[in-house]
Amino acid sequence: MANPRVTVLILSYNGKHLLDEAITSYNVNDYDNFEIAVIDNGSSDGTMEHLKTFYPDVTALRLEKNRGYSGGFNYGLEYAFGIKKSDYVLVTNNDVKADSSSIKELVKVAESDTRNGFVTGKVLFYERKNVFQTVGLSYDPVRINGGHIGWGEEDTGQYDEVTERHFADDVFMLVSRKLYEETGGYDEEFVLQAEQFDWQFRAKNNGYRIMYTPYAKIWHKDSMTIGRNSPSKSYYDARNPMIVLMKNLKPCAFRKYFWLHLRKDIIRSSLVNLKNSRVDISIKIWEGFVSGLLWGINNKKLTIKHFI
Repeated sequence: MANPRVTVLILSYNGKHLLDEAITSYNVNDYDNFEIAVIDNGSSDGTMEHLKTFYPDVTALRLEKNRGYSGGFNYGLEYAFGIKKSDYVLVTNNDVKADSSSIKELVKVAESDTRNGFVTGKVLFYERKNVFQTVGLSYDPVRINGGHIGWGEEDTGQYDEVTERHFADDVFMLVSRKLYEETGGYDEEFVLQAEQFDWQFRAKNNGYRIMYTPYAKIWHKDSMTIGRNSPSKSYYDARNPMIVLMKNLKPCAFRKYFWLHLRKDIIRSSLVNLKNSRVDISIKIWEGFVSGLLWGINNKKLTIKHFI
């Protein structure tokens, strides 16, 4: 029997200069049943022309208007699962270099159990080849998403077992058709940030597992599109995780999160940015926080029990 069909989805917004290494590295994977599809998310840098000229075998999907991270990937997921009938989609970024065994190893774990709806691997810093960015996300009793496992650690074999994770970064995430058909992909409420947190939360509620394999790996250039300290990222970091937890937590559990989020992520972070003369970021933090609260009120997700 042929190996399961995989579509490698690469989202790009004005990232023509990043695409060459990502496409080339996935192209030489030692897996015999995959295609690469690049979603040009409303770029103005000639991405489509670049793809047609240098990568005629790569599927180029053009969105005339930027639909955000979630909307862009949903367009690609509809193509891969709906039109091409792929068995799996590998959600990945344009600012990565993939190991030659990455697709094969992700599929191997996914195929071992139908409950393995998401599979990720080692994500290492591009500039520091043997240092981890993430090998999955941990659990936090209040925030639920506890942050990256392995961040900044040298790879000495400490994460060399296939295991289940609570959550995972979607910079490198294999998704099964079955999971997609049951959960419907990303919620486009999350334009940027926390989109995978929401999708994975829904999948876990449906009985799926998030798996990690050490035998698949990429090197990631990290925040090349929006920047690690951008006002846009600060806005959505303040807003979106709060909305995910409004949707999924009981009022008593959300209440614990809310006051921690307000104290540490909003008040303290905005004061630190003011001290560092980043007034723009401080403003965006508060705007994101207020936007999240308004979303909860408008969607009837908040009651007095969520605060007191």
